[in-house]
Amino acid sequence: MRSAQSQPLIECEHCASIYRRHLLEPGETANCARCGATLWRYSGLTLSNWLALAIAALIVFGIANAYPVASMSVQGMVQQASLLDAVGITWRQGHYTVAIMTGLAGFALPLFQLAVLLWVLGPLSRGAEPAGLRPAMRLLGLLRPWCMVPVFLLGVLVAVVKLAGMAAVSPGVGLFAFGVLTIFLTMLGRLTPHVLWRYAETAGVAPVHVPEAGPDVVLTGCHVCGQVQALPRADDAEAEHHCVRCHAVVHYRKPDHLARTWALLLAAVVFYIPANVLPVMKVSSVLGDSAHTILGGVVELWDMGSWDIALIVFIASVAVPLTKLLALILLLLTEQWRSTTNLRPRTRLYQMVEFIGQWSMLDVFVVILLAALADFQGLMEISAGAGAAAFGVVVILTMLSAMSFDLRRSWDLENTSELDDAAGDDAAAAAADSRPRPSAAGARAG
Repeated sequence: MRSAQSQPLIECEHCASIYRRHLLEPGETANCARCGATLWRYSGLTLSNWLALAIAALIVFGIANAYPVASMSVQGMVQQASLLDAVGITWRQGHYTVAIMTGLAGFALPLFQLAVLLWVLGPLSRGAEPAGLRPAMRLLGLLRPWCMVPVFLLGVLVAVVKLAGMAAVSPGVGLFAFGVLTIFLTMLGRLTPHVLWRYAETAGVAPVHVPEAGPDVVLTGCHVCGQVQALPRADDAEAEHHCVRCHAVVHYRKPDHLARTWALLLAAVVFYIPANVLPVMKVSSVLGDSAHTILGGVVELWDMGSWDIALIVFIASVAVPLTKLLALILLLLTEQWRSTTNLRPRTRLYQMVEFIGQWSMLDVFVVILLAALADFQGLMEISAGAGAAAFGVVVILTMLSAMSFDLRRSWDLENTSELDDAAGDDAAAAAADSRPRPSAAGARAG
């Protein structure tokens, strides 16, 4: 059993508080005593369990993409479509930007993520170090935010409801497989690179590195692997270093985070205008041609009596991106004004922005599915509009802007002590909700 001084450290990614990582009991969750963010959770799953889950997810992924998600019948003609069919038809129609975005988010990147997980979990479950462990972990961290299978699943449901008023639409095997896949990927979502590195430490594959706090150093965590390390205090806060464990680039604070976030955010605002003004979908049929904007699609669903689906589309395609833009603007302005009020609510706001980031892609997935299912030459044809590409760009830019923002800068404005000796190493107290809230041990990097 490790002594208190040899216990691994962990940094709160939101407020930069440093804690010693204690073992948790089943059902317990460790929360930051400063900002309230979740630091780590108890997991009863072994590496073999995670490996079996990843293999099952890969098998279901193959079924989900091999079979159609839905079929549509019009005047004796039947059209079936899978995700790859939808991407291929969108590409054939000349909407290359939309096809690339949806193909990457719905197929290529989730498949790549599962492949990397299997690459890492296989050897780790046997107590061996995987080949290329460090670059694989860095790659896994980059892939996680961009895998949007749950958004695609919701897009299928919306597309089926929209087409149900025009023709006979029935779900396919692929739809049910995507439902199971969403559950599996949600479970695997907890297996972050930080967690995997902890499993590697437990398995003896990765050494435990515990830096010491002191007056000449500051402690900070690696965003890729979570390793807390000591950096020279005299260095510029934005100076470039390399992680002692995974060799990723480490900055005490993200460089030029305000300028980068503002630039990406303003670019998103610019693209948000054509995304709402230009049509996201064009319909050609024997009855004539029509074009639909995002709000037009919401109104159409409402008129069809599908008010629940209309509400979902409105929230995902209108409310969510607007909320992200306004929330990021608020976070940027409060930091520039050097405000230290309501730091905890601002942390919750930032967490919300991170969580809802990808769900705005809903309308883009809906459009490509409609194009694939209603591909009846000479009778009906649906294609993506310029608004769909602009909307996809808005989603990407807002996600990048959230990643560029460094919330720790706001917490740095608080007057905190460097050392908290009074807390002690064993001061992890259980809160009233039975979730332990560890107290700071060693140093608060602020």
